[in-house]
Amino acid sequence: MNRKQIPLAVALAACSFTLPAPSADHLIELQVTPAGYFKPADGREMKVPAWHIDAAVASKVIERFHARQNSPVIDYEHQTLLKEENGQPAPAAGWFRDLQWREGQGLFAKVELTARASQYIAGGEYRYFSPVFLYHPTTGDVLDVQMGALTNNPAIDGMEALGLRAAATFGLTLDEEDTPVNPLLLAVMAALGLAETTNEEQAVAALTAHKSNHDALRKLLGVEDKADGAALVAACTGLKAKAATPFDPAKFVPVDTVQALQGEVAILTARLGERDDKDLDAQIQGALEDGRLHVTMETWARDLGKSNRAALTSYLDKAAPIAALTRTQTGGQPPVADEKTGLTQAELAVCTSMGLTAEQFKSAKEA
Repeated sequence: MNRKQIPLAVALAACSFTLPAPSADHLIELQVTPAGYFKPADGREMKVPAWHIDAAVASKVIERFHARQNSPVIDYEHQTLLKEENGQPAPAAGWFRDLQWREGQGLFAKVELTARASQYIAGGEYRYFSPVFLYHPTTGDVLDVQMGALTNNPAIDGMEALGLRAAATFGLTLDEEDTPVNPLLLAVMAALGLAETTNEEQAVAALTAHKSNHDALRKLLGVEDKADGAALVAACTGLKAKAATPFDPAKFVPVDTVQALQGEVAILTARLGERDDKDLDAQIQGALEDGRLHVTMETWARDLGKSNRAALTSYLDKAAPIAALTRTQTGGQPPVADEKTGLTQAELAVCTSMGLTAEQFKSAKEA
């Protein structure tokens, strides 16, 4: 944060605590503040909702106390603040020697009383202790213990005027660098995991980015645009629970097993394809050899067998072998001439069909 001086507020007679009996050596423990949020006992109007102190705030107060060279004074009826107005002396009733935080109870002071103050308290002439401390005008955090007073009148008349006089007397300013951070900013920083040195501008930028992340998360989870943090947590919890639910082995198979099976199926498919091609070749070759297919029909039969093997098989099962497609009339031997006519059987067949004699056929053949 930038270092600058800011005005502080004074709590005068903020709360009054009953005085315990002092020890024989005039030492006494006084409660300076309660723990947590608290307000003045007289119900006066305040500039903050409440004063506040906890262990973290108290540690800073105690640190400032130990950094002092002079111990804060305890007087009677806040006369230290009234002496300029009434001209009366302001004798000390005691001095702060140490501050201590007690969790759940508040801030306590070890005080060394004067002999006369110790007699006053032991004799019941003074019954209450009224602290004077500084607090932050925005957060209400207690910042520093300035002094205190023995009093029998916790709700002093003219309290506001005395508070202004105390502010002027103490010359109250504090470096912003030492000022407690706004509780809301602290909450934002804690929620976003930001460092304690983060300033307001950086916190706002981080919060804006966080909002964008929430918008993206809403879309990813499929929830409505106005879904709050609780709805997002519920959606994420549901997904987590679903992921943690044991799967049924009868319905699901591990991914690695499926991938292995896919590889084996691919290999088997390739092998079956090769076998089908060999079987198709053998089927077509057999049909060509036995006369169920003419050589001109080979391409057609092969295409049909690749697209619809069953249709090709059905056709070949019904096709009758054609002998002329498989062998010659002479069985591959040269024609044999008839002994009487000197003509082959084919030539004799021609003569018969044309009504020619053997001699006429021979003459025509020779011509």
